[in-house]
Amino acid sequence: MRRESPGYTSRRDAHPLGARESMMPALIAAVAVVLLLVFVIGLYNRLVRLRVAAENGWSQIDVQLKRRYDLIPNLVETVKGYASHEKGTLEAVVSARTRAVAAGNSGDIKQQAEAENMLTQALGRLIALSEAYPDLKANQNFLSLQQELAATENKIGFSRQHYNDSVGQYSEARQQFPSNIVANMFGFKDKPYFDLGSSAEQREAPKVSFS
Repeated sequence: MRRESPGYTSRRDAHPLGARESMMPALIAAVAVVLLLVFVIGLYNRLVRLRVAAENGWSQIDVQLKRRYDLIPNLVETVKGYASHEKGTLEAVVSARTRAVAAGNSGDIKQQAEAENMLTQALGRLIALSEAYPDLKANQNFLSLQQELAATENKIGFSRQHYNDSVGQYSEARQQFPSNIVANMFGFKDKPYFDLGSSAEQREAPKVSFS
């Protein structure tokens, strides 16, 4: 039987170590791929959460806008009973409501914001008519509609703020590195703010009043 010298290493003993060494780069690469995949999934899920939050915020606005649309016909009819000769103001409200509904159905948020601005101003002028008609101002149905409209306007304001905050967070995530890469890869589109404007005319539009 041949004896192996003390310094001699058989191929059979050396092979397992060599195999492990040759597998290390592949293992490292596999771990890196898994970590990268987990990281990308985390960014993707965060973008999804922010997008859903913005969409839910818009749904809340949509509910309140539709509530306002429902109140307007009754409000117009009530005013018409006391101020039927204010035809221009009444028709302006009806026309503005029609445009707002059409803009809402279009799915264009910027276009809808413009239409809602016009409707808000037209409603303000309609409400202001009550100052010239004491009987209208004292009418219980008119007062009730005023209260409902005021509550709805407040809800629209709160919902708009929540939506715009959500859109801001979503837009920030879309633009930040490296989530912007994931956003572009998976088609996360920009979402517009629901801006009701800040022009002088809009700021000074008549408000709903109970005085």
